[in-house]
Amino acid sequence: MKYVAKKFLTLIITLFIVSLLAFLAFQIIPGDPTTKLLGTEATEEAKAELRAELGLDRPIPVRYLDWLTSFVQGDMGESYSYHMPVSEMLGEKLVITFCLTILSFVITIVLSIPLGILAGSVRSGWLDWVITALDQVVMSVPAFFIGILSCFFFGIILKIFTPGDFVSYTQDWGAFLSYLILPALSIAIPRIAMTVKMLRSAILQESGKDYVRTARSRGGDRGGILRRHVLKNALIPVITFLAVSAAEIMTGTIIIEQVFTIPGVGRLLLASISNRDFPVVQAIVVIMAAWIVIVNFVADLLYQLVDPRLRLR
Repeated sequence: MKYVAKKFLTLIITLFIVSLLAFLAFQIIPGDPTTKLLGTEATEEAKAELRAELGLDRPIPVRYLDWLTSFVQGDMGESYSYHMPVSEMLGEKLVITFCLTILSFVITIVLSIPLGILAGSVRSGWLDWVITALDQVVMSVPAFFIGILSCFFFGIILKIFTPGDFVSYTQDWGAFLSYLILPALSIAIPRIAMTVKMLRSAILQESGKDYVRTARSRGGDRGGILRRHVLKNALIPVITFLAVSAAEIMTGTIIIEQVFTIPGVGRLLLASISNRDFPVVQAIVVIMAAWIVIVNFVADLLYQLVDPRLRLR
């Protein structure tokens, strides 16, 4: 419990620091939202009036405390550009982005673990060479380039789907998920290659240790030793890497949403940055940071469950 409490306290402090940095960053960067909203020809009086209306004339510490208090209560503020609550703007888009993130993560786990075990079980021969070479090639290809190739091949050549088209989950869940498969695969494929390489290396490293040789000397078969001993220890570092992947997948969706024109949080974030719509940007940054921190928190708990040495400490 002491370990969990310590990690939870770290989570809260990290989220507080992230929220503070996210708020301060948009107070000091060049560019005035009033100029963006009123245009360059606006008078100073009009700008001052709008700044007072938006609450930008108050001291920064006061604005931050008001924003943080409201954010914790579920009020993310009002968009400067659209004049509507940020929570309403993010509602459907967050669902789309989270579904894409979770689907990419599930695909990564489902494919990488069996492939990693296969790669770790094959130690020589042409199959080992093919797996290693293919893994290196796939790992070096960026997700956005895989997405572009997917749009070209499956959309333009095979015409399986229409690039730029999209069906919301509010209309048809089946069609919605089908439109997310290719983007999710584009994000997952490089992660799968990295996970396979890490799991293969961990299996090979564990297979050379004394406890494995002892198990073999007692007549244990190779498959049984792999399942009962090697795999459990080899998965410990992979769990941490998968947790990092789950966190990074969220940021990877921003680019993929541009490639496939998916109306998620990523497209809204880029548009809000260019429009100096600070309440929207701050809310998205904090939500993404919260996702990353919470995923790492869960990974730390799983790591403790899998590795008894941490519990002993």
